[in-house]
Amino acid sequence: MTTSARAAVLESQNGPFEFRDIEIEDPRPDEVLVRMVATGICATDAHVRARRMATPLPVVLGHEGAGVVERVGAAVTTVEPGDHVVLSYHSCGRCKPCVSAHAAYCDDVWAANFAGARLDGSNGLHVASGAEPHGHFFGQSSFSTHALAHQRNTVKVPRDLPLDVMAPLGCGLQTGAGAVLKALAVPAGASFAVFGVGAVGLAAVMAARVAGAATVVAVDVDAGRLQLARDLGATHLVDPGRVEDLTGALRAIAERGLEYVLDTSGRAENLDAGVGALAPLGRFGFVAFHEGTGAVIDAGRLMLGQSLQGIIQGDAVSSLFINDLAQLYRAGRFPIDRLLSFYDFSDINAAFEDAGSGRTTKAILRFP
Repeated sequence: MTTSARAAVLESQNGPFEFRDIEIEDPRPDEVLVRMVATGICATDAHVRARRMATPLPVVLGHEGAGVVERVGAAVTTVEPGDHVVLSYHSCGRCKPCVSAHAAYCDDVWAANFAGARLDGSNGLHVASGAEPHGHFFGQSSFSTHALAHQRNTVKVPRDLPLDVMAPLGCGLQTGAGAVLKALAVPAGASFAVFGVGAVGLAAVMAARVAGAATVVAVDVDAGRLQLARDLGATHLVDPGRVEDLTGALRAIAERGLEYVLDTSGRAENLDAGVGALAPLGRFGFVAFHEGTGAVIDAGRLMLGQSLQGIIQGDAVSSLFINDLAQLYRAGRFPIDRLLSFYDFSDINAAFEDAGSGRTTKAILRFP
């Protein structure tokens, strides 16, 4: 038995998403079939589309899905049909990082999230004719009316919260908030700056406010996003295009230097400026530097105990942290809805265009 679905398939580099009818296998014992209600568009989807990441084509992308459970495998105990769920990153569940509550750094992180197949190499997506699209992107491939997920990356959320608002918690907002609250563990009273206030950076700003940071600096060239960052908790705004010395501008805000810095932009010049602005024992976290960006630093500039830390998914345990953020949203302390723009699933190509141009901060696709 299979489930018929309609999927947006990426066929070629930088090409449009093409809608195709697909068949999805019934859940295996540890899998969950979810009827999609909404899914976010994330920079990682755009990176694969541009072939900056080598996920095989054709493929059904999407990794910020939210929906309602339709069927579960015989061994699934965490959710049942009718549950509202958010889908997050996938992991093997067996390696040392996984069993020590750091599944974002799973030994099989590439195979689990980017290979376009299950961890055993099989694919649960099929078509009647033509090339079969790869599936299981981040263990979900949520650019489809139904998604086949694993119980490890399926997170039950409260029924009274809107799924189209909960969707981006699965990756982008979890990454930004987790970087602050989990990976860097920014304490109350600390000084913190974030380079880039797109969706991930704005989630970091909101999280820094939740953490009680005394100084929250938002750094970006977009005036509208800087104003939104102020509304969401930033105490200081810096536009690098309006200052001659970015490091100096940051040190003018925090005289002894910043205790915590997060880069979401992947721009090499921000690494240089951020490290230059670090206080003794300061920590620089980053989520977006890729091979070939030329982001390098002289180790001698870290002699006062400063450190660099790469961060994936905020080092969050999704099954716990997504619901923490959901409760903060309910309490009005993590206003996700301020970041979101909504599109019909059929308008996925327009949504990608708007997200890529910066016209939207976080694009969310809604399913009929």
